[in-house]
Amino acid sequence: MNICVREGRSGMVKGLRVVRPGIRSELQDWGRYGFAPQGMSQGGPIDVHAYAWANKLLENRMEAPLIELTVGRATFQAEQELCLALTGADMQARLDACPIEHWRTFRMKPGQILTLGAARDGMRAYLAVRGGFQVPSSQESVSTVARNRMGGLEGDGRSLQAGDRLPCLSDHGSKCGSAGHGLASLGNVRVPPRMIPEYRQSVCLRVVESYQSSLFSSSEMDAFYRQTYSLSALGDRMGARLEGAEIRVPSSGVISEGLALGSVQIPPDGQPIILLNDRQTLGGYPKLGCVARVDLPKLAQLRPGAQVSFVPVALEDARAAWLGFCRFFVR
Repeated sequence: MNICVREGRSGMVKGLRVVRPGIRSELQDWGRYGFAPQGMSQGGPIDVHAYAWANKLLENRMEAPLIELTVGRATFQAEQELCLALTGADMQARLDACPIEHWRTFRMKPGQILTLGAARDGMRAYLAVRGGFQVPSSQESVSTVARNRMGGLEGDGRSLQAGDRLPCLSDHGSKCGSAGHGLASLGNVRVPPRMIPEYRQSVCLRVVESYQSSLFSSSEMDAFYRQTYSLSALGDRMGARLEGAEIRVPSSGVISEGLALGSVQIPPDGQPIILLNDRQTLGGYPKLGCVARVDLPKLAQLRPGAQVSFVPVALEDARAAWLGFCRFFVR
């Protein structure tokens, strides 16, 4: 295969080469915060759980840039010795001709090919390299946000393309994927089986009700919690669209305001939309509440047609769950 090689903005060009980008492969880090007043979306990983594990396995910083792969069918070639980790949806990964496990570290030698097939469970996988991909940031983040034309390899918001070269730190001589002693050697490091999620296609998400929930009648709120919705194929990184019985929208409307990650807004057609990482920064549709952030990874791995239901949760409980997640991965 003849591929035109494109170098990124960094002077370092050796690392991982994109042979085939698949359906959608993007560079993401923890996200772009503090720029919503300028109309910039936060970006970042849709499945923060799989993202965090990929970096933790490699002893990377929590915010280290990696590749988020949606659906799969991607191919990469190592240009130098690399230590990597692969988490998230099972994309039938193969290193040259040999299958490799997800949720663990592995080594690539120069010239070796990593091939990812279609996701067998879930929707998104995360490919991290030790030290993170060495890509310049745009507004303090590498996160790719197409609608803002920001982030990514060139800083213009585009997804990865065939021929892209992702600069990496050399990992020559490390013990990644071999018999070592402890995490420092990165020898055969894997996520404990009890911590690997099953990507069920029927989930119940916890919702913290917003002050605007009082605009909806009690019967509409009850119907929302009783309903089992179907995930629409029309969703993207901006939001997950649901299909089900219509929720009557308050006639009074609301003033446009900032939109939080996980907000459950009800547009005029009465079909809920859960706002995700690439959402717009302002909106005027009424919002029932906000999905607990620790539950969003479940949503991230759903396929179109999956079943979604909701249950209320106290703000204090949702906050405690998120703080527990952060303490585990940041320590």
